[in-house]
Amino acid sequence: MKIYLATGNKNKKREMAQILENHTIVIPSDEGICFNPVENGTTFYENSLIKARALYELVHCPVIADDSGICVSALGGAPGIYSARYAGPSFPQGKPDGSKIPQSEQNKFLVEQLNDALTKGTDSSAFPNGPRSAHYTCAMVLYLGGDRLYVAEETMEGTIVPSLEDAAGTGGFGYDPLFFLPQYGKTAAQLSADEKNAVSHRGKATRAILQIIKDTQI
Repeated sequence: MKIYLATGNKNKKREMAQILENHTIVIPSDEGICFNPVENGTTFYENSLIKARALYELVHCPVIADDSGICVSALGGAPGIYSARYAGPSFPQGKPDGSKIPQSEQNKFLVEQLNDALTKGTDSSAFPNGPRSAHYTCAMVLYLGGDRLYVAEETMEGTIVPSLEDAAGTGGFGYDPLFFLPQYGKTAAQLSADEKNAVSHRGKATRAILQIIKDTQI
C-alpha cells in the first residue's frame, strides 16, 4: 500500500520506512508537493491530526502523521510540542518571527536551562529517572479521510546529559545526542538503527499503527 507521511523530515521517513517495509512510503517533497501546514494545536495529537488532514486533502490516500518532541520534567515538560521551534528560555515556544535556530544552539540552551532550573531547587522526587528525567513523546495518526482515523501515542524515557561535553553519538537527529538511556548506557544518538527503533517513541508508535493496518486490512 502507498502511504504518505505528513513530514518534510527525511530522517523520520528513513526510521519509519524500516518498520513499514512492506509498504511504499512517500513524503510530500518526493512528489514535489508543497506542504507546510500551520501547527497550532495545543497537544502532540492535535498537531498530528492537523498535518494528517492537511496532506490527505492534497493526496486523497492513506496518510500517517506524527508530532513528537522532548519533554524535560524539571522544565514542566518543556519544550514539548515546541521542540522544533524552541529557542532557549527567552523563546521557549519559538521566536516571534518564526525563524528557527540551529540544532546545536537548541541543544546548548536546553542543557543550560535544565541546569539552571536544578540549581534553583526544583523538586525532583516524583521524576521517574531522577532530577534530569526527560522523555520523548510521539503522537501518530493514521488518517483515512472523513472521521476515519487511528491514533497511537508512545514515549521513550531517559535523562538529559549533564553538559554538552557529555553529548555523544552521530546517529538519530534532533536532541538525540543529549538524551541518555540508562538501560543502554548510551545516548539515543549512539544506538544503532535497530536498537533505536526497538525502544523509541516513534518506533513503538509506528509498530502500533502497522498492527492496526494489518488487523483492519486497510
